[in-house]
Amino acid sequence: MERKRAAAGLAGLMAGITMLAACGGGGSEAGAGGGGEPVSVTFWGWAKGTQQVVDAFNKSHKDVQIKFEEIPSGNAGGYAKFANAVKAGNAPDVMSIEYPQLPDFVNQGALQDITADTADVKGKYPGSVFSLVELGGKTWGVPMDAAPQVFFYRKDLFEKHKIDVPETWDDFKVAASKVKKADGKARIATFFPDDPSVLAALAWQAGGKWFGTEGDAWKVSIADEATKKVADYWQGLVKDDLVHVQASFSQPWNAAFEDDSLWGYVGANWGAGVMKSGHAGQSGKWAIAPVPHWGTPASGMLGGTTFGVSKNSKNSKQAIEVIKWLTGSEQAWTARLASGTSSGFPAIAELVPVAAKSFDASFYGGQDIYSLFAESYKTVQPGWTWGPSMVQTLTAFKDSLGKVGTGETTIPSVLDTVQTATVNEIKARGLNVAAQQ
Repeated sequence: MERKRAAAGLAGLMAGITMLAACGGGGSEAGAGGGGEPVSVTFWGWAKGTQQVVDAFNKSHKDVQIKFEEIPSGNAGGYAKFANAVKAGNAPDVMSIEYPQLPDFVNQGALQDITADTADVKGKYPGSVFSLVELGGKTWGVPMDAAPQVFFYRKDLFEKHKIDVPETWDDFKVAASKVKKADGKARIATFFPDDPSVLAALAWQAGGKWFGTEGDAWKVSIADEATKKVADYWQGLVKDDLVHVQASFSQPWNAAFEDDSLWGYVGANWGAGVMKSGHAGQSGKWAIAPVPHWGTPASGMLGGTTFGVSKNSKNSKQAIEVIKWLTGSEQAWTARLASGTSSGFPAIAELVPVAAKSFDASFYGGQDIYSLFAESYKTVQPGWTWGPSMVQTLTAFKDSLGKVGTGETTIPSVLDTVQTATVNEIKARGLNVAAQQ
């Protein structure tokens, strides 16, 4: 197959992908294998609570059993392992893939087209979410969760020092100054130089649109006006020393919570489980608020997981059965949230009450956090599209953002660097790129 491909919108851009995916794998009929033995579906993933979900599935199913392998998250971890396994022809039947990385694996021909097998569940999802697993008019994955942004804050310290919980980003800067004034070592939040997905979510919230199509080409707008506004804002916070600059989930970051030098965290719903399991000694001191906005309540998505069927799968029918259960059954969500480590938010709205009932919110003083997540979910900005080379785009971001803390570069400058790197990468893949404005 020729590498060079022209495109007409997303359908044209992905025109050759269906052929690539169809070359691998093949579905067998659902049911037990030969000799009455259950069919084994291999599954790689890392989301919190997954082992408990797998255990619940295996206990309740006789004809199909999941063989689960926990893998590291991230581009250099599980994704690299999955890409290598696809090339070697021994990839798992089911793979956990975040929304940003899905187009990349579709572009590589690593996943099967599951359009026909998922038509019955498509209507359960908001169009803005299900569109994230659709490329070229085909469905390549099934959403498990959504990841609306929220703001975690030390309620006790905010109240003690009479600091208002910020509603807007202007408020946030005021609150950041008050936190620093109240305690010279304390900061309201952290800029993560190693995690460009946070910057992406903030740009999404502000109305940015990094990718789109124009005629027969990809349109790349990583340095659009909305994203520049976000970059300038956070650069100002870094310059004025109003936020920590620390790697996400690092030892210094976690230590800052413990010694009361970090009073907030701009994250997403799944952070509720992270905070609860990582800082149990601060139970009752934390609360969650909507993420600050630019004038009108809005949210982007920070993360979120889908499940795809690898092109190597010989058990695609059973793999689809597994995926539908993992994403859409009450039993699966009860098991995941009851693990105590996950605060996942179902992408299927009708399952939110199940999640809310299953997650112990005593760490947050019994706050109805799932109602807050649901309200944030409603305000997710429409129209966001992930590009065809997000693994490389996010890597380019990470390489450049790492220099922000040392002053070698600025966040606005990083946007231009990554814009150029992304355009070059897409062209190198033989895809058309629209002329830059």
